[in-house]
Amino acid sequence: MGNYILKLCYALLFILLNSALSINGYFNSTSSTKEVKCKERERKALLRFKQGLQDDYEMLSTWRDDEKNSDCCKWKGIRCSNETGHVLMLDLHDLRYNDKLQGNIPRELGNLSQLKYLNIQGNKLVGEIPCELGNLAKLQFLNLGGNFLAGAIPYQLGNLAQLRFLDLEDNSLDGTIPFKIGELSMLQSLSSSKFQKLYLRNCSLTDKNIPLPSSSNTKVLSSLVFLDISFNMLKSSVIFHWLFNFTTNLHRLHLSNNLLQGPIPDNFGNIMNSLEYLNLSYNKLQGEIPTSFGNIKTLQILFLSNNQLNGKIPKSIGLLSMLEYLILNKNSLEGEVNESHFTNLSNLIRLDLSYNHLSLKFNTNWVPPFQLLRLELASCKLGPSFPRWLKTQGSLLSLNISNASIVDSVPVWFWHMSQHMYALNLSYNNLRGTIPDLPLAFTYFPILILTSNQFESSIPSFMLKAATALHLSHNRFSNFDSLLCDQNNTFSSLGILDVSNNQLKGEIPDCWNNHKSLQYLDLSNNKLSGKIPPSIGALVNLKALVLHNNSLIGELPFSMNNLTNLTMLDVGENKLSGSIPSWIGENLSQLAVLSLRVNHFIGSLPSQICYLTQIKLLDLSENHLSDTIPKCLYNFTAMAAISMNMIMSDNVSHNYHNNITGSRYDYYISLMWKGVEDVFKNPELLLKSIDLSGNNLTGEIPKEIGLLLGLVSLNLSRNNLSGEIMHVIGNLKSLEFLDLSRNHLCGEIPSSLAQIDRLSVMDLSNNNLIGKIPIGTQLQSFGASSYEGNLGLCGKPLEKACSDDNDDVPLLVFDNEIEDDESSFYETFYMSLGLGFAVGFWGFIGPLLLLRSWRYSYIRFLNRFNDSMHVMAMRLYLIGCTVYKFMF
Repeated sequence: MGNYILKLCYALLFILLNSALSINGYFNSTSSTKEVKCKERERKALLRFKQGLQDDYEMLSTWRDDEKNSDCCKWKGIRCSNETGHVLMLDLHDLRYNDKLQGNIPRELGNLSQLKYLNIQGNKLVGEIPCELGNLAKLQFLNLGGNFLAGAIPYQLGNLAQLRFLDLEDNSLDGTIPFKIGELSMLQSLSSSKFQKLYLRNCSLTDKNIPLPSSSNTKVLSSLVFLDISFNMLKSSVIFHWLFNFTTNLHRLHLSNNLLQGPIPDNFGNIMNSLEYLNLSYNKLQGEIPTSFGNIKTLQILFLSNNQLNGKIPKSIGLLSMLEYLILNKNSLEGEVNESHFTNLSNLIRLDLSYNHLSLKFNTNWVPPFQLLRLELASCKLGPSFPRWLKTQGSLLSLNISNASIVDSVPVWFWHMSQHMYALNLSYNNLRGTIPDLPLAFTYFPILILTSNQFESSIPSFMLKAATALHLSHNRFSNFDSLLCDQNNTFSSLGILDVSNNQLKGEIPDCWNNHKSLQYLDLSNNKLSGKIPPSIGALVNLKALVLHNNSLIGELPFSMNNLTNLTMLDVGENKLSGSIPSWIGENLSQLAVLSLRVNHFIGSLPSQICYLTQIKLLDLSENHLSDTIPKCLYNFTAMAAISMNMIMSDNVSHNYHNNITGSRYDYYISLMWKGVEDVFKNPELLLKSIDLSGNNLTGEIPKEIGLLLGLVSLNLSRNNLSGEIMHVIGNLKSLEFLDLSRNHLCGEIPSSLAQIDRLSVMDLSNNNLIGKIPIGTQLQSFGASSYEGNLGLCGKPLEKACSDDNDDVPLLVFDNEIEDDESSFYETFYMSLGLGFAVGFWGFIGPLLLLRSWRYSYIRFLNRFNDSMHVMAMRLYLIGCTVYKFMF
């Protein structure tokens, strides 16, 4: 009632103001000898306003640009100052139904610098509120209500320090109510009853941006039903109490992706009991889930994932009969979950308890009250038996029960149920037995992840026919010929096929023409033999081909030059032979990883290898390559630093998407790293490496390698390289591993090598290096084994000391006898000089240090000498003064 009376009073106030302006205008017009017209700039702004409007009934017929109507102060709805000619009022509100104005509010209205009253309420204006309205510093009344305005309220309206009345109701606004509006000190009436949504998503808000409760901002927020403050930098859990003070009628609350710490208030569910949607995920919330959540009877969606919540899941959650989504994954929840937690959750369609410390224990014959569409229980303890209650979930579209401690065989009924899923993850269990080749007809093209189990025998053909991604690594499958070469399988949507680390035997089938959709193929770590089949070249969409650690023979088939989309090619640890084909560089220009290590390749490195500008990992080690290292390696621009204006493009993509969901392929490669063979996951994302070790390469190390400023690992060991170590090697500031051992390198170690701070492993042993090891923290920290086998090296960490750097060693000696005599003379001279100095020094200083009487006598002598010098100086000064006076 108070607000209504206040609003009425202001309406009367502005009626009086309007009348006063009219009367004042009348007297001024009759008494003034010269009529004041409107400002030209403001007249043009109003004409621009009219041009953007649809005025079918000519309500603004007086708004014309001619001599008769040039004075905008006489136009309909306009009031001006009779003293200055500035427009003070623009009133076009509540026109008749058929006469309503249509169009946009022009930005030029911001040019009405003296405007105090703007009312265009009750029309059919569309578009956004122009931010230029924030320039109307004198504005006191603003009514834009009853239109079809959309978008956010411009924060510039918070600059209207004189504003007393603001009405934005009955629009389609769905943006942010700036807090600055609530801080306008003169604002006494704000009407936005239809403005029920507040978006402050990703606004870099901190705790300091949250205002203290006041009457102005409380009335802004009290009607809210939708609040989104996600993706900000809020830390304090005080935000919950702030909400309690403003509104308790929220239906949707987004606070995800902040930095919120501390517990969720215990009474949260008692106060915010109108919520339908609550998202607190991706924060740092601690403590237990409040039992009061059970009081939010209207709650349909609850996201608490990716926090640090602990304790047990309260059984009061089971009282939320409207709940559809329960997402609690990636916390530290513990304890047992049983039937009582789901008593009334008959509407539940998605449940995610993954990556906690939960143990699910249900009766064998339990029939859940819900029908789930998505179920994620990864890392929850479900086993050891396969969960039979899953048989009741006939609507499942996505299931993840990986790492669930299941030690059992998969029942046939489950495979039949899986044909309606688009994602199935049974990995990291101990599932065993043979998968039956059933005549299944999949509704979708699913992603099937069966990694790290004990499945054996043949891979069933129904998987290949239907799957988008097939992850079968680390099992005991032994045959997949029938899988690939089924004549009936003329169409395949398969994008990922990973059968690595199994027991596949025989030759790779030569029937890849049926699988042109493949993007990732991994057959590594099996027992495959024979040649790489030519039909592999039909996989024109292939991005990764991984065949390492088999027993493949022969040359790389020429058909592989069609694989122009390859970013990873790994055929290492086989028995492949022949020369490295030039088409690798000419056609496979997208390669980021090329590993041909541990094979029988011969010949020289083709210069076309330098066309691989995106290469980040090049491993040709342990082959029989000869000739020199190409100087064009500087073309490996992905290994260069950004400071050289070279783009390090991440062309390597490990994600594959179908129409519904996506799957990730992780690439593993075996590398010699810091002297130890190790397996790396997706190495091209971090590691930039060149390994040409264990070949017969000759010539010098190209100095152009010094341009690869991003290089992390360089291994050229066990070759026949000669010449000096390139002096620009110190440019490789990112280098962590350097092995140049077992070559024929000569000369001194470049001093710039000591400037590489990241270098943690280095081996220069068994070369012909000479001179002093450069002084530097890094080079002296390596053991002597890093330098051994270089007879001409000296200095730490070697035991062999270097001669004095200041000694002059004659380059030519013509008379050995003269040299010996001179050496004897200088030796005797320096010995006598040193002995004389020692005797003289200790003959004088020694008694002073050892005999107190000598020390005291010497001090008395110094005092007397000092006094006599002062007296002498004073006498000389007095004599000088006397002579000066006498002369002048």
